Amino acid sequence: MKISELLYESINKLKEYNVQDARLQAKILMEYILKVDEQFLIVHGQEELTLQKQNEFKKGIHKLIEGVPIQYITNIQEFMKLKFYVDENVLIPQPDTEILVEEVVKKYRVNINDSFSKDIINNSEIEILDLCTGSGAIGISLEKYINKCKVTCTDISMKALQVAKLNAEKNLVHKNMEFILSDLFENLQGRKFDIIVSNPPYIKKDIINTLEKTVQNEPHLALDGGEDGLDFYKRISNDAYKFLKPDGEIFLEIGYNQKEDVIRLLENTNQYKNIKCIQDLAGNDRVVNAKM
Repeated sequence: MKISELLYESINKLKEYNVQDARLQAKILMEYILKVDEQFLIVHGQEELTLQKQNEFKKGIHKLIEGVPIQYITNIQEFMKLKFYVDENVLIPQPDTEILVEEVVKKYRVNINDSFSKDIINNSEIEILDLCTGSGAIGISLEKYINKCKVTCTDISMKALQVAKLNAEKNLVHKNMEFILSDLFENLQGRKFDIIVSNPPYIKKDIINTLEKTVQNEPHLALDGGEDGLDFYKRISNDAYKFLKPDGEIFLEIGYNQKEDVIRLLENTNQYKNIKCIQDLAGNDRVVNAKM
């Protein structure tokens, strides 16, 4: 069977099962199976595929129909212009989370949207803690784009930490990063940081099973925020200030409807000031920032 024929057949099959972005996902899968780019598919669409490649591709299509994210098949996701390895042990980094990273980076770097220039506006090394690091996308991006920066990443999942370590090596920042198995602050006693960042689990427990199949196939440990979705924000707000240096800051990604709740949790501790919320490009509340 020719490349174009198998693509056409598979796109229709994905649409039949209501798989979103069927054409795009089929092309990405074909590029991955053949180890080629999109231009190759256009130019060589009439070439015959070996039976082995046909079977590999069809297995991938079956996984997509079952709700397996394309990123778990290709093991690749781009974030902050970097490439990350992802598998079923970590959440897939999403573009909305880049807002959190950019808010931190722009305090130490100008022209963040201009190819991430190296103009430094702060010469002192800062220490950053990335809680619930998962794939390491947030912490690694901060280490990559902020000079004189040391990032500590924690997660309760050893498998997630192994993925994060791999990504740090792939992005050549592992020498100045630390990875600690910890339930939030549990194994960080005595440590102090300039900045604490986190994209914690924040989905309400009873909502997870109503989400798209692709999301349900991501690790529930990284999704489940408890009955009200606020379990981790409660713990972080109650303890973060103990691990912040004077004038330290905290940056938390939130769900689109959690702004008031998270701000209230921070206010109730009487430990934070200048609490504000930053919106993403779609105008949704995305990041809550507070200072000591």
